[in-house]
Amino acid sequence: MTRVISYNVNGIRAAMNKGFVEWLAEENPDIIGLQEVKALENQVDLGLFEDLGYHITWFAAEKKGYSGVAILSKVKPKQVKFGMDHELFDSEGRVLQADFDDFSFISAYFPSGTTGDIRQTFKYEFLDSFYDYAQKLLETYPHLLISGDYNICHKAIDIHNPVSNKNSSGFLPEERAWMDKITENGFIDSFRLFHEDPHHYTWWSYRANARNKNLGWRIDYHMASTGMKHKLKSSVILPDVKHSDHCPIRVELK
Repeated sequence: MTRVISYNVNGIRAAMNKGFVEWLAEENPDIIGLQEVKALENQVDLGLFEDLGYHITWFAAEKKGYSGVAILSKVKPKQVKFGMDHELFDSEGRVLQADFDDFSFISAYFPSGTTGDIRQTFKYEFLDSFYDYAQKLLETYPHLLISGDYNICHKAIDIHNPVSNKNSSGFLPEERAWMDKITENGFIDSFRLFHEDPHHYTWWSYRANARNKNLGWRIDYHMASTGMKHKLKSSVILPDVKHSDHCPIRVELK
């Protein structure tokens, strides 16, 4: 069995100051994809991860202290790909792929559109490009797991207040339609394969005691290619793990 975690750490150095390394040692996943590491490789004591037996693949944004993704794996990847062949998106360190014997894994950090129209337009452009990119990948990689912070709640069940948030970035009709498209064309929302009930979230605002009240959004996903459906054993959210405004999500593969 292979245990895979995805976690938007909202700054790896801040998360490490809150006990991230100790938690990782205890949780001991085979692979963990990180998003929003907000650091260059030489700004982090990677030896702490190597001591736990991890091979490290890092893809930072060009802008310091911003975005960036990483993959830590107990088995060294056979091949690694940085980016998605799109200079603008790749300069922000958003997509990192590692190929293993049984499947390929992508740690992805989708743009947020919350800062205004310019970034929302950028987000739509990313979604269009990423959809096409993912469809092409399926031709070569039938066993593909695309995990990370998608910055979109798919359905009303995935957000604590769908009515008041209907005009909020992350729950806009166009974004939700994109999630429909990806889940109707080759990918499975692994969490919903096992859990149909509401009130499961992966991100909470720092405001208004939102996390303690569980007023959250489910915006982090393990999207598995349909070819991997038979490999999916479980998919869970770990809301009690608190190094970030997100929490980790875990999928177990047979």
